[in-house]
Amino acid sequence: MHEVAASVRDIRASDWDRLANPPDRPFNPLVSHAFFLALEQSGSAIAKTGWAPRHVILKDAAGQITGIAPAYLKSHSQGEYVFDHGWADAFQRAGGRYYPKLQVAVPFSPVPGLRLFAADDAMRAALAKALIDQCKADRASSVHVTFLTEGEWNAVGGGPWLRRNDIQFHWHNQGYASFDDFLKSLSSQKRKNIRKERAGVAEQGITLECVTGSDIREAHWDAFFEFYMDTGARKWGRPYLNRTFFSLIGNTMAEHTLLVMAKRNGRMIAGALNFIGGDALFGRNWGALEHHPFLHFETCYYQAIDFAISRKLARVEAGAQGDHKLARGYLPQKTYSLHYLAHPGLSRAVAEYLEAERAGVDHEQAALAAHSPFRHEQDF
Repeated sequence: MHEVAASVRDIRASDWDRLANPPDRPFNPLVSHAFFLALEQSGSAIAKTGWAPRHVILKDAAGQITGIAPAYLKSHSQGEYVFDHGWADAFQRAGGRYYPKLQVAVPFSPVPGLRLFAADDAMRAALAKALIDQCKADRASSVHVTFLTEGEWNAVGGGPWLRRNDIQFHWHNQGYASFDDFLKSLSSQKRKNIRKERAGVAEQGITLECVTGSDIREAHWDAFFEFYMDTGARKWGRPYLNRTFFSLIGNTMAEHTLLVMAKRNGRMIAGALNFIGGDALFGRNWGALEHHPFLHFETCYYQAIDFAISRKLARVEAGAQGDHKLARGYLPQKTYSLHYLAHPGLSRAVAEYLEAERAGVDHEQAALAAHSPFRHEQDF
Protein backbone atom coordinates (compact mmCIF):
# COMPACT_ATOMS: atom_id res chain seq x y z
CA MET A 1 0.00 0.00 0.00
CA HIS A 2 1.13 3.52 -0.72
CA GLU A 3 0.74 6.67 1.35
CA VAL A 4 -0.13 10.22 0.31
CA ALA A 5 1.46 13.41 1.65
CA ALA A 6 -0.72 16.51 1.52
CA SER A 7 2.39 18.70 1.54
CA VAL A 8 6.07 18.36 0.73
CA ARG A 9 6.58 19.54 4.33
CA ASP A 10 5.34 16.12 5.46
CA ILE A 11 8.36 14.47 3.80
CA ARG A 12 11.85 14.95 5.21
CA ALA A 13 14.15 16.84 2.86
CA SER A 14 16.82 14.15 3.29
CA ASP A 15 14.41 11.42 2.11
CA TRP A 16 13.14 13.47 -0.82
CA ASP A 17 16.57 14.57 -2.04
CA ARG A 18 18.12 11.12 -1.58
CA LEU A 19 15.69 9.78 -4.20
CA ALA A 20 15.15 12.85 -6.40
CA ASN A 21 18.85 13.66 -6.75
CA PRO A 22 20.72 10.35 -6.32
CA PRO A 23 24.55 10.52 -6.32
CA ASP A 24 24.83 8.76 -9.69
CA ARG A 25 22.98 11.58 -11.49
CA PRO A 26 23.94 15.25 -11.99
CA PHE A 27 22.13 17.52 -9.53
CA ASN A 28 18.83 18.95 -10.78
CA PRO A 29 17.70 21.88 -8.57
CA LEU A 30 14.15 21.82 -9.96
CA VAL A 31 13.36 18.41 -8.45
CA SER A 32 14.86 19.31 -5.07
CA HIS A 33 12.83 19.45 -1.87
CA ALA A 34 13.67 23.17 -1.54
CA PHE A 35 12.12 24.01 -4.91
CA PHE A 36 8.86 22.15 -4.24
CA LEU A 37 8.72 23.59 -0.73
CA ALA A 38 9.02 27.14 -2.10
CA LEU A 39 6.15 26.47 -4.52
CA GLU A 40 3.90 25.28 -1.70
CA GLN A 41 4.99 27.70 1.05
CA SER A 42 4.51 30.67 -1.27
CA GLY A 43 0.99 29.56 -2.14
CA SER A 44 1.87 29.19 -5.82
CA ALA A 45 1.12 25.44 -6.03
CA ILE A 46 -1.66 24.69 -3.54
CA ALA A 47 -5.29 23.55 -3.70
CA LYS A 48 -6.51 27.16 -3.98
CA THR A 49 -4.62 27.60 -7.26
CA GLY A 50 -5.77 24.23 -8.60
CA TRP A 51 -2.64 22.30 -7.54
CA ALA A 52 -3.64 20.21 -4.51
CA PRO A 53 -0.57 18.22 -3.36
CA ARG A 54 -0.99 14.42 -3.48
CA HIS A 55 2.61 13.27 -3.23
CA VAL A 56 2.59 9.47 -3.51
CA ILE A 57 4.98 7.64 -1.19
CA LEU A 58 6.17 4.03 -0.97
CA LYS A 59 7.84 2.58 2.13
CA ASP A 60 9.59 -0.68 2.96
CA ALA A 61 8.80 -2.95 5.91
CA ALA A 62 11.04 -0.87 8.17
CA GLY A 63 9.20 2.34 7.32
CA GLN A 64 11.99 3.71 5.11
CA ILE A 65 10.76 5.74 2.14
CA THR A 66 11.70 3.92 -1.07
CA GLY A 67 9.74 5.87 -3.66
CA ILE A 68 8.15 9.31 -4.17
CA ALA A 69 6.08 10.69 -7.04
CA PRO A 70 5.51 14.47 -6.75
CA ALA A 71 1.82 14.55 -7.66
CA TYR A 72 -1.01 17.06 -7.61
CA LEU A 73 -4.77 16.71 -7.92
CA LYS A 74 -5.66 19.33 -10.50
CA SER A 75 -8.85 21.13 -11.45
CA HIS A 76 -7.45 22.58 -14.70
CA SER A 77 -4.63 22.05 -17.21
CA GLN A 78 -2.69 25.29 -16.73
CA GLY A 79 1.03 25.53 -16.04
CA GLU A 80 1.95 22.12 -17.45
CA TYR A 81 3.41 22.72 -20.97
CA VAL A 82 2.18 19.31 -22.17
CA PHE A 83 -1.21 20.21 -23.53
CA ASP A 84 -4.25 18.01 -23.01
CA HIS A 85 -6.94 20.67 -23.45
CA GLY A 86 -8.23 18.92 -26.58
CA TRP A 87 -8.64 15.64 -24.71
CA ALA A 88 -10.49 17.42 -21.88
CA ASP A 89 -12.83 19.23 -24.28
CA ALA A 90 -13.65 16.09 -26.25
CA PHE A 91 -14.29 14.00 -23.14
CA GLN A 92 -16.50 16.64 -21.55
CA ARG A 93 -18.49 17.13 -24.78
CA ALA A 94 -19.12 13.38 -24.73
CA GLY A 95 -20.51 13.65 -21.20
CA GLY A 96 -17.39 12.66 -19.29
CA ARG A 97 -15.71 14.46 -16.38
CA TYR A 98 -12.05 15.16 -17.09
CA TYR A 99 -11.27 17.07 -13.88
CA PRO A 100 -9.92 16.37 -11.36
CA LYS A 101 -6.88 14.67 -12.79
CA LEU A 102 -3.64 13.57 -11.15
CA GLN A 103 -0.54 15.36 -12.40
CA VAL A 104 3.04 14.23 -11.68
CA ALA A 105 5.16 17.24 -12.51
CA VAL A 106 7.33 20.11 -11.39
CA PRO A 107 4.66 22.84 -11.39
CA PHE A 108 5.12 25.59 -13.98
CA SER A 109 8.47 24.12 -15.11
CA PRO A 110 8.94 22.28 -18.43
CA VAL A 111 12.30 20.96 -17.25
CA PRO A 112 13.01 17.29 -18.02
CA GLY A 113 14.22 15.12 -15.17
CA LEU A 114 13.27 12.35 -12.79
CA ARG A 115 9.57 12.19 -11.91
CA LEU A 116 9.39 8.74 -10.30
CA PHE A 117 11.91 9.12 -7.49
CA ALA A 118 13.14 5.60 -6.75
CA ALA A 119 16.31 3.52 -6.71
CA ASP A 120 15.45 1.13 -9.57
CA ASP A 121 12.94 0.34 -12.32
CA ALA A 122 11.08 -2.19 -10.17
CA MET A 123 10.30 0.51 -7.62
CA ARG A 124 9.38 2.95 -10.40
CA ALA A 125 6.90 0.37 -11.71
CA ALA A 126 5.49 0.11 -8.19
CA LEU A 127 5.13 3.90 -8.07
CA ALA A 128 3.34 3.85 -11.43
CA LYS A 129 0.86 1.29 -10.08
CA ALA A 130 0.38 3.35 -6.91
CA LEU A 131 -0.44 6.39 -9.05
CA ILE A 132 -3.18 4.46 -10.84
CA ASP A 133 -4.52 3.30 -7.47
CA GLN A 134 -4.51 6.89 -6.21
CA CYS A 135 -6.26 8.03 -9.38
CA LYS A 136 -9.07 5.59 -8.60
CA ALA A 137 -9.18 6.62 -4.93
CA ASP A 138 -9.51 10.28 -5.89
CA ARG A 139 -12.04 9.42 -8.61
CA ALA A 140 -9.82 11.27 -11.07
CA SER A 141 -10.06 10.82 -14.82
CA SER A 142 -6.38 10.28 -15.49
CA VAL A 143 -2.73 10.42 -14.45
CA HIS A 144 -0.15 12.46 -16.35
CA VAL A 145 3.61 12.13 -15.76
CA THR A 146 5.24 14.96 -17.69
CA PHE A 147 8.85 15.71 -18.66
CA LEU A 148 10.17 12.49 -17.17
CA THR A 149 13.44 10.94 -18.36
CA GLU A 150 13.68 8.69 -21.40
CA GLY A 151 14.74 5.85 -19.10
CA GLU A 152 11.61 6.20 -16.97
CA TRP A 153 9.49 6.52 -20.12
CA ASN A 154 10.84 3.24 -21.47
CA ALA A 155 10.74 1.42 -18.13
CA VAL A 156 7.15 2.30 -17.21
CA GLY A 157 5.47 3.03 -20.55
CA GLY A 158 3.23 0.48 -22.20
CA GLY A 159 0.26 -1.44 -20.88
CA PRO A 160 -2.14 1.14 -19.44
CA TRP A 161 0.42 3.94 -19.85
CA LEU A 162 0.33 5.88 -23.13
CA ARG A 163 3.58 7.38 -24.41
CA ARG A 164 3.87 10.93 -25.73
CA ASN A 165 6.73 13.01 -27.18
CA ASP A 166 7.38 16.68 -27.84
CA ILE A 167 10.39 18.84 -28.70
CA GLN A 168 12.47 21.38 -26.80
CA PHE A 169 15.65 23.19 -27.78
CA HIS A 170 18.90 22.64 -25.86
CA TRP A 171 22.36 24.09 -26.39
CA HIS A 172 25.24 21.62 -26.03
CA ASN A 173 28.74 22.56 -24.91
CA GLN A 174 31.35 20.96 -27.13
CA GLY A 175 34.19 21.94 -24.83
CA TYR A 176 34.17 25.58 -25.95
CA ALA A 177 36.77 27.86 -24.36
CA SER A 178 34.76 31.04 -24.97
CA PHE A 179 31.68 32.41 -26.72
CA ASP A 180 33.83 33.24 -29.73
CA ASP A 181 34.99 29.64 -29.78
CA PHE A 182 31.33 28.58 -29.95
CA LEU A 183 30.68 31.06 -32.76
CA LYS A 184 33.46 29.48 -34.83
CA SER A 185 31.44 26.27 -34.93
CA LEU A 186 28.52 28.00 -36.68
CA SER A 187 28.00 28.71 -40.35
CA SER A 188 29.34 32.09 -41.42
CA GLN A 189 25.86 33.62 -41.85
CA LYS A 190 24.63 32.48 -38.42
CA ARG A 191 27.88 33.66 -36.84
CA LYS A 192 27.46 37.07 -38.45
CA ASN A 193 23.83 37.36 -37.33
CA ILE A 194 24.61 36.58 -33.69
CA ARG A 195 27.46 39.09 -33.60
CA LYS A 196 25.14 41.69 -35.08
CA GLU A 197 22.45 40.97 -32.50
CA ARG A 198 24.86 41.17 -29.56
CA ALA A 199 26.39 44.40 -30.87
CA GLY A 200 22.91 45.83 -31.40
CA VAL A 201 22.04 45.39 -27.74
CA ALA A 202 25.23 47.18 -26.65
CA GLU A 203 24.60 50.01 -29.13
CA GLN A 204 21.26 50.69 -27.43
CA GLY A 205 23.11 51.47 -24.21
CA ILE A 206 22.07 48.22 -22.54
CA THR A 207 24.42 46.41 -20.20
CA LEU A 208 24.01 42.91 -18.74
CA GLU A 209 24.80 41.69 -15.23
CA CYS A 210 24.83 38.06 -14.07
CA VAL A 211 24.18 37.63 -10.35
CA THR A 212 24.13 34.46 -8.31
CA GLY A 213 24.54 33.31 -4.73
CA SER A 214 24.79 35.96 -2.04
CA ASP A 215 25.05 38.71 -4.69
CA ILE A 216 21.30 38.34 -5.34
CA ARG A 217 19.47 40.96 -3.26
CA GLU A 218 15.79 41.59 -2.61
CA ALA A 219 16.09 44.58 -4.94
CA HIS A 220 16.94 42.16 -7.76
CA TRP A 221 13.85 40.08 -6.95
CA ASP A 222 11.68 43.21 -6.77
CA ALA A 223 12.81 44.22 -10.23
CA PHE A 224 12.58 40.72 -11.68
CA PHE A 225 9.08 40.20 -10.29
CA GLU A 226 7.97 43.41 -11.99
CA PHE A 227 9.35 42.09 -15.31
CA TYR A 228 7.74 38.70 -14.73
CA MET A 229 4.33 40.15 -13.93
CA ASP A 230 4.33 42.53 -16.90
CA THR A 231 5.34 39.89 -19.45
CA GLY A 232 3.35 37.08 -17.82
CA ALA A 233 0.14 39.11 -17.74
CA ARG A 234 0.41 39.77 -21.48
CA LYS A 235 1.41 36.20 -22.33
CA TRP A 236 -0.78 34.07 -20.02
CA GLY A 237 -3.29 36.49 -18.49
CA ARG A 238 -2.36 35.42 -14.94
CA PRO A 239 1.25 34.70 -13.98
CA TYR A 240 1.69 31.50 -11.96
CA LEU A 241 4.32 32.50 -9.41
CA ASN A 242 3.96 35.12 -6.68
CA ARG A 243 6.53 37.48 -5.16
CA THR A 244 7.02 35.33 -2.05
CA PHE A 245 8.21 32.40 -4.18
CA PHE A 246 11.19 34.36 -5.46
CA SER A 247 12.27 35.42 -1.97
CA LEU A 248 12.04 31.82 -0.78
CA ILE A 249 14.29 30.46 -3.52
CA GLY A 250 16.60 33.40 -2.91
CA ASN A 251 16.88 32.32 0.71
CA THR A 252 17.23 28.56 0.16
CA MET A 253 18.58 28.07 -3.38
CA ALA A 254 20.73 31.14 -4.07
CA GLU A 255 23.81 29.09 -5.00
CA HIS A 256 21.76 27.30 -7.63
CA THR A 257 20.14 30.47 -8.98
CA LEU A 258 21.32 32.78 -11.76
CA LEU A 259 19.65 36.09 -12.55
CA VAL A 260 20.62 37.84 -15.78
CA MET A 261 19.60 41.48 -15.43
CA ALA A 262 19.60 44.06 -18.24
CA LYS A 263 20.14 47.74 -17.42
CA ARG A 264 19.61 50.91 -19.43
CA ASN A 265 20.22 54.45 -18.18
CA GLY A 266 20.97 53.05 -14.73
CA ARG A 267 17.61 51.26 -14.47
CA MET A 268 16.94 47.52 -14.57
CA ILE A 269 14.61 46.91 -17.55
CA ALA A 270 14.63 43.14 -18.17
CA GLY A 271 15.76 39.88 -16.66
CA ALA A 272 15.96 36.11 -17.01
CA LEU A 273 15.82 33.54 -14.21
CA ASN A 274 17.93 30.39 -14.53
CA PHE A 275 18.75 27.49 -12.23
CA ILE A 276 22.24 25.99 -12.07
CA GLY A 277 22.44 22.20 -12.07
CA GLY A 278 25.30 19.78 -11.84
CA ASP A 279 25.76 19.62 -15.60
CA ALA A 280 23.17 22.04 -17.02
CA LEU A 281 21.77 25.54 -16.82
CA PHE A 282 17.96 25.55 -16.79
CA GLY A 283 16.37 28.66 -18.27
CA ARG A 284 13.01 29.32 -16.63
CA ASN A 285 11.38 32.78 -16.71
CA TRP A 286 11.90 36.03 -18.54
CA GLY A 287 10.34 39.47 -18.44
CA ALA A 288 10.92 43.02 -19.64
CA LEU A 289 9.55 46.52 -19.09
CA GLU A 290 11.19 47.95 -22.19
CA HIS A 291 11.35 46.22 -25.54
CA HIS A 292 14.45 46.56 -27.68
CA PRO A 293 15.65 44.58 -30.70
CA PHE A 294 17.56 41.43 -29.74
CA LEU A 295 17.25 42.06 -25.97
CA HIS A 296 15.39 38.78 -25.42
CA PHE A 297 18.01 36.78 -27.33
CA GLU A 298 20.90 38.37 -25.43
CA THR A 299 19.35 38.07 -21.97
CA CYS A 300 17.96 34.56 -22.29
CA TYR A 301 20.18 32.72 -24.79
CA TYR A 302 23.57 34.31 -25.28
CA GLN A 303 24.22 35.17 -21.63
CA ALA A 304 23.18 31.61 -20.72
CA ILE A 305 25.68 30.18 -23.20
CA ASP A 306 28.41 32.47 -21.86
CA PHE A 307 27.68 31.35 -18.30
CA ALA A 308 27.58 27.66 -19.22
CA ILE A 309 30.94 27.92 -20.97
CA SER A 310 32.48 29.70 -17.97
CA ARG A 311 31.14 27.02 -15.58
CA LYS A 312 31.93 24.14 -17.97
CA LEU A 313 28.30 23.02 -17.96
CA ALA A 314 27.34 20.45 -20.58
CA ARG A 315 24.18 22.14 -21.83
CA VAL A 316 21.62 24.92 -21.54
CA GLU A 317 17.96 23.92 -21.50
CA ALA A 318 15.96 26.88 -22.77
CA GLY A 319 12.45 25.68 -21.96
CA ALA A 320 9.41 24.99 -24.08
CA GLN A 321 8.77 25.88 -27.72
CA GLY A 322 10.55 28.39 -29.94
CA ASP A 323 11.95 27.45 -33.34
CA HIS A 324 13.85 30.76 -33.26
CA LYS A 325 16.24 29.12 -30.78
CA LEU A 326 17.59 26.87 -33.55
CA ALA A 327 19.38 29.71 -35.34
CA ARG A 328 21.10 30.58 -32.06
CA GLY A 329 22.71 27.19 -31.52
CA TYR A 330 19.92 25.42 -29.60
CA LEU A 331 19.17 22.05 -31.18
CA PRO A 332 15.90 20.04 -31.07
CA GLN A 333 15.68 17.57 -28.19
CA LYS A 334 12.87 15.08 -27.66
CA THR A 335 10.88 15.22 -24.41
CA TYR A 336 8.78 12.47 -22.83
CA SER A 337 5.49 12.06 -20.98
CA LEU A 338 3.23 9.20 -19.87
CA HIS A 339 -0.56 9.25 -19.59
CA TYR A 340 -3.06 6.89 -17.97
CA LEU A 341 -6.71 7.47 -18.89
CA ALA A 342 -9.21 5.57 -16.78
CA HIS A 343 -12.02 5.59 -19.36
CA PRO A 344 -11.35 2.80 -21.92
CA GLY A 345 -12.94 4.67 -24.82
CA LEU A 346 -10.97 7.86 -24.17
CA SER A 347 -7.78 5.84 -23.73
CA ARG A 348 -8.23 4.10 -27.09
CA ALA A 349 -8.94 7.38 -28.90
CA VAL A 350 -5.94 9.14 -27.35
CA ALA A 351 -3.68 6.13 -28.05
CA GLU A 352 -4.48 6.39 -31.76
CA TYR A 353 -3.85 10.12 -31.71
CA LEU A 354 -0.53 9.74 -29.89
CA GLU A 355 0.74 7.13 -32.34
CA ALA A 356 0.31 9.62 -35.18
CA GLU A 357 1.66 12.48 -33.06
CA ARG A 358 4.87 10.58 -32.20
CA ALA A 359 5.52 10.00 -35.89
CA GLY A 360 4.96 13.71 -36.48
CA VAL A 361 7.39 14.64 -33.73
CA ASP A 362 10.05 12.33 -35.24
CA HIS A 363 9.55 14.01 -38.61
CA GLU A 364 9.69 17.50 -37.09
CA GLN A 365 12.87 16.73 -35.16
CA ALA A 366 14.58 15.45 -38.31
CA ALA A 367 13.42 18.47 -40.33
CA LEU A 368 14.67 20.90 -37.68
CA ALA A 369 18.01 19.11 -37.34
CA ALA A 370 18.48 19.46 -41.10
CA HIS A 371 18.51 23.24 -40.56
CA SER A 372 21.22 23.14 -37.91
CA PRO A 373 23.18 26.41 -37.69
CA PHE A 374 26.45 24.53 -37.27
CA ARG A 375 29.01 24.36 -40.05
CA HIS A 376 28.90 21.51 -42.51
CA GLU A 377 32.07 19.97 -43.91
CA GLN A 378 32.14 22.36 -46.89
CA ASP A 379 32.12 25.39 -44.58
CA PHE A 380 35.49 24.53 -43.02
